[in-house]
Amino acid sequence: MGEQLSPDEKLHLITRNLQEVLGEEKIKQVLSERELKVYWGTATTGKPHVAYFVPMSKIADFLKAGCEVTILFADLHAFLDNMKAPWELLELRVQYYEQVIKAMLESIGVPLDKLKFIKGTDFQLSREYTLDVYRLSSMVTEHDAKKAGAEVVKQVDHPLLSGLLYPGLQALDEEYLKVDAHTCPPWAMLSGPHLMNPMVPGLTGAKMSSSEEESKIDLLDRKEDVKKKLKKAFCEPGNIENNGVLSFVKHVLFPLVGEFSIKRDPKFGGDKTYTDFEEVEKEFGEELIHPGDLKAGVELALNKLLDPIRKKFESPELRKLSNTAYPDPSKNKGAGKGNPKVAEEDELVPSRLDIRVGKVISVEKHPDADSLYLEKIDVGEAEPRTVVSGLVAYVSQEALQDRLVVLLFFPSFSPLSLSLSVPLSLSLFLFLSLSLSLCSSFSLSSLSLFLSLSLFLSLSLSVPLSLSLCSSLSLS
Repeated sequence: MGEQLSPDEKLHLITRNLQEVLGEEKIKQVLSERELKVYWGTATTGKPHVAYFVPMSKIADFLKAGCEVTILFADLHAFLDNMKAPWELLELRVQYYEQVIKAMLESIGVPLDKLKFIKGTDFQLSREYTLDVYRLSSMVTEHDAKKAGAEVVKQVDHPLLSGLLYPGLQALDEEYLKVDAHTCPPWAMLSGPHLMNPMVPGLTGAKMSSSEEESKIDLLDRKEDVKKKLKKAFCEPGNIENNGVLSFVKHVLFPLVGEFSIKRDPKFGGDKTYTDFEEVEKEFGEELIHPGDLKAGVELALNKLLDPIRKKFESPELRKLSNTAYPDPSKNKGAGKGNPKVAEEDELVPSRLDIRVGKVISVEKHPDADSLYLEKIDVGEAEPRTVVSGLVAYVSQEALQDRLVVLLFFPSFSPLSLSLSVPLSLSLFLFLSLSLSLCSSFSLSSLSLFLSLSLFLSLSLSVPLSLSLCSSLSLS
C-alpha cells in the first residue's frame, strides 16, 4: 500500500496527528531499509467508545504508509488493571473487542486482511514469557514501576501489586511481538520508538472514559442517545480548551473524512463546509459558530460512522455477546459486592407481600393527567395513603368514593411500584380493588390466597399480573 511513497512521505503519515513521537531517528532508519513493524494494544476492559476512532484513524495511516500492523487485545492487562475485567469475562470481552474494533475499521474503510490480530494470553502465559517477567522484576525498581504504572493503570488509594507488573508486561510485549514501534503512553523504562495518540476530552471536559457514562458516547448508542449526550456535552461558546466536541472534530472527523460541515439558518451564516480544522477552531473561538450548530454537525457526522457498527451488531449472536460480556450491573445489585443479604432483600417474592383492606375516603382527577385519579385511602395508619390509579376510563369517581379496596404493600418499595409487567394501578383497582360486596362469594382468606397465587404466577411465568389475577379468580 505504501510502495509508491518515499521514506519521508511514509514518516509523515506515521507521525501526523500524534501528541508525541519518541525515537523518530530510529523510525527513519528502519524506513530507509524496510517497512516499519508497529503494534497498537488495548486492554479489554470497558466498552470501546467513540474516542477509539482516534487510534483507528492512526492504524489507517500506518497501513497507507505500508507498515506491518498488529493489534493486541491485552486481556491479561485488563485483569491486572485493578481487575477491571473479571477473569470469567476475559474471553467474552476479547471477542467483543475484536468484533467491535473490526466493525470500526470497516466503517472507515480499513482493509482487515492487512492486519494481524493477537490475544495477550496467547503468548503471555508461556514459560518463556513468565521467566522474562521474573527477570524484568529483578531489574526494575519499585519506584520506576510505580511511576510507569501511574500512566496506564487506574490509580486508587490502596493499589494492588498487579499495577506494578502491568507496565513491565507491556514492555515485554514489544519484544515478543517483534515490532519496531508501538502506540501507547510514554514510559521511562522503554527504549524503543513510541507513538503517542492524543487524549480526546470527554463530553464533560475531562478525559473520555469507559467507566464514566456521562463522559462518553458508546459505539452502539442509538441516534437518540447520541443526540441527548451531545446536547448535554460541555461546549461553552468561544471556549476551545478541554472541549470534547471540538476535539472530536479535530482528532477524528478531519483525519477520517477530511472535512466538517455545519447546517444553519441563512440569517446565522448559512450552511458551510470546512476543509481545515484551524478555521473551525478560529470561528468557534470568535463565536461565529454556535455550540448548537457545532454539536449538530458532529451528531450528523458521528452517526454516519456509527451506522455500519450498529447494523453489524443487530445480529442475535452479537447482541448476545454484548449482553454477556457486559452484563447489566443493575441485575447483579448487591451480589457483586458479596452481600447475599442485600440480593435477597431485593428479590421480589410473594411471601413478602403485605395485603391490607382500606377505604377510599376521597377521589380527585390528577392535575397533570386526564386518565389518572388521586385517591386517599385509609388503611388504619396515622395518615391516609395517597394512591395514583389509571382508572378514569373504567370506574367513575362516585363508584370509587367510600369503596372498600385491597392494597398490596411490598417492603422497601412504595405502594403501587412493584415493577410488574402491567401498571399495578390497573391491576389493583380493576381486579384487586374488589368491593367487599364480592366477598359474599368467598372469604377474605380466599382473597389472600388468590392474590398470592396471582403474584406467584406473574413472577414465575412472566405473564401480566392482570391475566394471573383472572386465572386465580377463576380458580377461586
